[in-house]
Amino acid sequence: MSWKPDITVAAIVADADRFLVVEEQIRGQRVFNQPAGRVEDGESLLAAVARETLEETAWTFEPEWLLGIYTWHSPTPGRSTLRFAFSGRVSAHDPSRKLDRPVIAAHWLRREQLLEPSRVLRTPLVIRCIDDYLAGQRLPLSTVAGVAC
Repeated sequence: MSWKPDITVAAIVADADRFLVVEEQIRGQRVFNQPAGRVEDGESLLAAVARETLEETAWTFEPEWLLGIYTWHSPTPGRSTLRFAFSGRVSAHDPSRKLDRPVIAAHWLRREQLLEPSRVLRTPLVIRCIDDYLAGQRLPLSTVAGVAC
C-alpha cells in the first residue's frame, strides 16, 4: 500500500503574543487553524502559502522561514497530511476581500486563547507549529525554495 498524503502549506504569523488564525466550518463544526491549504498542481510551496493566506485572511503574507515539515494522520482511515509550515510576516490587508469557504473569519489570538475549552483546533498541528515558532525553530527558505507539486 502506498502513502499518498495531502500536501499542504500553513502560515504561522505572529504579532507580539497573538497569532493569525482562521475560524472554519468543517463537517458542521467550528474549528481553528492557521491559514492553510493544499498545494495546487505545479505550484511552488512558497507561492501556495502566500496564496492560501491571502484567500483565507485577506492579508498579504511573505514567508521568511520554513518552520518545519509535519505529518498528521486523520482519524478517517487512509487520510493523512504532509504539512509544510512557514513563518513570516503580513503586510497589506484588504478587509473588503471575501474569504474563501469554509473560512468564517480571521482572528488574532494568543496561544492560551486557542487552548480554551470552547475552541476546537482543526488538528494538533495548530499548537505544535505555534510551539515550534515560540521555541525559535527556523530553517532557511532555500531548504524548499525549488519544491513544486
